[in-house]
Amino acid sequence: MTPIPRPALILGLAGLLPFVFGAGAALGLWPAPVPASAILTGYGAAILAFMGGCLWGFACQGTGGPGWRDLALAVIPALWAFSATLHPQPLGTLAAGFVVLLAIDLIFVLGGRAPGWWLSLRVPLTAGVVACLVAGSLA
Repeated sequence: MTPIPRPALILGLAGLLPFVFGAGAALGLWPAPVPASAILTGYGAAILAFMGGCLWGFACQGTGGPGWRDLALAVIPALWAFSATLHPQPLGTLAAGFVVLLAIDLIFVLGGRAPGWWLSLRVPLTAGVVACLVAGSLA
């Protein structure tokens, strides 16, 4: 198994900080300048869409060019993120979106489109994100 590149690990973990801040604010552990749900919804939607962009980049690699399936899978996270912002329960919807994203990540790894270390990074980050979104939705 290929180790996770250090910059990806450090920046990935740093990307959890706004989720932790929002969840902590939702649970009343510290004050926030705006409602905790707004922090979690806004950042969660942005990151879910960003991750779709990562998948789009993976889909476009290679000499054969991108295929319909991989590109279609890559746009799901952005569409899910947008729809979550319109949903009455955005945090739960985003949490479900990150679980779906992880399944798409697996498809990309198994298909050789994502690097071998990708799931080693994505599984713990997804667990952290989902935990924060669920905590925020239950608060």
